Amino acid sequence: MQSTRLVTRLSALAAGVALLASAACTSTKRPTAPATTASSGASSGGGSAASTGAGTTSASSAPSEPAAHIAFSDCSRQFQAAVSSAKAKTMQFSCGKLAVPLDYSQPDGDTADIFVVRVRSNHQSQRIGSLLVNPGGPGGSGINLAAGLVGALSDTVFDHFDLVGFDPRGVGLSEPVQCISDQQKDRLAAANPDVRTAAGRTQARTASDAVVKSCVAKYGSALGHFNTEETAHDMELIRQAVGDTKLNYLGFSYGTRLGAAYAHQFPTRIRTAVLDGAVDPVADELTVNERQTKAFEDAFDQFAADCLKRPACAALGNPRSAVLSLMASADQDPIPGKGETASRRATGGIVLIGVASALYDQSQWTDLGQALSAARDGDASKIIALSDQYLERDPETGHYSNIMDANLAVNCNDSTLQITDKLVATMAAKWIPKYPIFGRNAAASLYSCHSWPRSEHPLPPASAPGAPPILVIGTVHDPATPFAATAVLAKALGSGVVLTWNGEGHTAYPKTACITGKVDSYLVTAKPPAGDSCPRD
Repeated sequence: MQSTRLVTRLSALAAGVALLASAACTSTKRPTAPATTASSGASSGGGSAASTGAGTTSASSAPSEPAAHIAFSDCSRQFQAAVSSAKAKTMQFSCGKLAVPLDYSQPDGDTADIFVVRVRSNHQSQRIGSLLVNPGGPGGSGINLAAGLVGALSDTVFDHFDLVGFDPRGVGLSEPVQCISDQQKDRLAAANPDVRTAAGRTQARTASDAVVKSCVAKYGSALGHFNTEETAHDMELIRQAVGDTKLNYLGFSYGTRLGAAYAHQFPTRIRTAVLDGAVDPVADELTVNERQTKAFEDAFDQFAADCLKRPACAALGNPRSAVLSLMASADQDPIPGKGETASRRATGGIVLIGVASALYDQSQWTDLGQALSAARDGDASKIIALSDQYLERDPETGHYSNIMDANLAVNCNDSTLQITDKLVATMAAKWIPKYPIFGRNAAASLYSCHSWPRSEHPLPPASAPGAPPILVIGTVHDPATPFAATAVLAKALGSGVVLTWNGEGHTAYPKTACITGKVDSYLVTAKPPAGDSCPRD
């Protein structure tokens, strides 16, 4: 499963801003490849009291001359038309592209364009700098995230920071990697192979290898440059280009791993960093996969307990048994949709993705109950809609975003796990009995990187000697990033401080007043709460 979903999906915005992406000016200067500063004695550059992490802030301090440059142009009209929040009318949106080295070992070689949006309040009066955001994925759009956060972040944040979103290399509007056809994505989503059997393993491996073959054929050696390590370098150039002496960062889910990679390479360039929904940087890949699978099962139990309290949902009987039965029957006889989805069918794979999709946010538990009830009665339209939401599939056109392509590329380039039939069979035999809903998909998904070319850019460690306090947030019942990883990431960083939310769903900020208040205070003062937690509501 992907480790995050986008905070918002603004298809109209994406279409409008795509025009800007082709027209926006690229850098007029070749960016200076940032020097890695992974030791506590590295130079951090100058800055105001605010930018060095002191408790005081300065109003609209002049930024230093950046080594990299973005020629921003106004894109307020497109964003204000697409963002539903009234607050958007009080914001200035600026868009531009930053040319970064495709390969940081060859800084004078080919470049890639990174699309960036800057959101600034018309009423900003106590500017500290910029807040760079990433939604996770990998493959999530930071442009969409920034648009979605306009109505979600407090006035306190916008009074002190420009909000800066970017589509990482290979994502969305940043020269997206696109090597999986819509038809392939439909087939991959529908598939639900039982990799306990030789036939199931052949099915899963063959499908994955075909995708990898098409990606390698299209991109060749350039495919290796969609990775976390070099994306963290891109973040450093964005920091320079927007004129900040220090980075302020907000990363969700996989965005915590990206933030940790930046912290390892540029620890003294950080002022504040909020890592919400921690990915374990220490455990091996199989352990991380299993823990996430268990977390989804645990989150389903939370949904099931809630379901039984609501009469309409309780009519399903035992929710776990109902889902397992539905998946099995849908694999044998796919469930037809109705209305706009009348031409489509839901297999067991689609049912599973729909269930996972709703577990990301407690607000969708009612939708999930209704979708399961309707599917049991022969109408798959609602479970198909949940699956489309997760996969970013446009229900009208059948076209997908490139989140699946980018997710595959980054995950495989970050991975060092060697996949064999024996390993998959072993994990399937272990996981499917322990995790009856999600174990089968988890085992089959191991084949995703089976034939991927060896990467030259493995994930950097998360250690960040010399970094200031970094706030790491964990949600107790998070389905996608298990809560236990929160303390692990904080310890690995060396300066991590844990903030716990005793809530449901994926990630915490800015869902409650308690979490929002503590995070906002940290961003403004650079002083994190110590050993703190927030209640469910």
